[in-house]
Amino acid sequence: MTMQPDPDQIKAPSRRVSVIDIARGVALIAMAIYHFAWDLEFFGYADPGMTAYGNWKLFARCIASSFLFLVGASLVLAHAKGIRWPGYFRRLAMVTAAALAITVATWFATPDTFIFFGILHHIALASVLGLAFLRVPPVLTLIAAALVIVAPHYLRSEAFNHPALVWIGLSTANPRSNDFVPLFPFFGAVLAGIGVAGLALRAGLIEKMARLQPGAWSRPLSFFGRHSLAFYLIHQPVMISLVWLFAQLFPAPVETREVTFLKSCQLSCEQSRDTDFCSRYCVCMLDELQKDDSFDRLYASDQSPKLKAHVGQTAAMCTTSTENQTIPGGAQ
Repeated sequence: MTMQPDPDQIKAPSRRVSVIDIARGVALIAMAIYHFAWDLEFFGYADPGMTAYGNWKLFARCIASSFLFLVGASLVLAHAKGIRWPGYFRRLAMVTAAALAITVATWFATPDTFIFFGILHHIALASVLGLAFLRVPPVLTLIAAALVIVAPHYLRSEAFNHPALVWIGLSTANPRSNDFVPLFPFFGAVLAGIGVAGLALRAGLIEKMARLQPGAWSRPLSFFGRHSLAFYLIHQPVMISLVWLFAQLFPAPVETREVTFLKSCQLSCEQSRDTDFCSRYCVCMLDELQKDDSFDRLYASDQSPKLKAHVGQTAAMCTTSTENQTIPGGAQ
């Protein structure tokens, strides 16, 4: 039977691992690209819902997962020989304060979709929960990571729909938020980072990585990676201010709510159905919702269970109606 190395015999890296900083810098640049696309959508220069579906949605999830993987890896590298409590608490306090600042700022800026459990909130919680896995064998940690990642496919329940529990990530419907990174499945990325870093540390790979000296091309990425929290807090206010300024000089074409609804509906629908079906389905949805005040209530961000149930029933009716309009074989 293979014995786990004694933690006291594990050799922590003798210097800062530049590769980790560079990887974090790449993730930050990718995040800035995604946020810029979101800004263009927010100000009407891109179709509504563009960044919420398809490749943009996949891009966003990959960015969040990469950040969280690096959080897990960094926990191992920083505390391989024992938890350095002063530095740990200082960093945790900074991340927590930044997360709270994001919540307060977005509450005033976009109250209907404010950020209550975004990437920084997740990093703060993961930094605490991850401590429990620093002395767990890496293979077991990787198994736990896989279980956390697949959990939402099997454990979703209406019991988690309560506002106080929705951050867990097992609710049957995601809340409205501009950045929602729930515990499940994303904590699995943190555990994967802990497990992979633990294996790499035991194999001596981290020390080899620490000796790598990338060229001058990596300096901007490495700088961003070393100051990731400052980059995160500063880049979006700067970009959204620039897009706002551009919008004052060259405003985007104004579209009616109906056109905006149809575009967003079409984009969402086409994730699972063909274009022709979605065109008919979305027209049906718009017509039905406009028969009473449901359409106006949607744009007023009404979150009442009664309206949600009505929209769900309308969607089911329009799905059946649209399917019945299509003759098998594709002929109309």
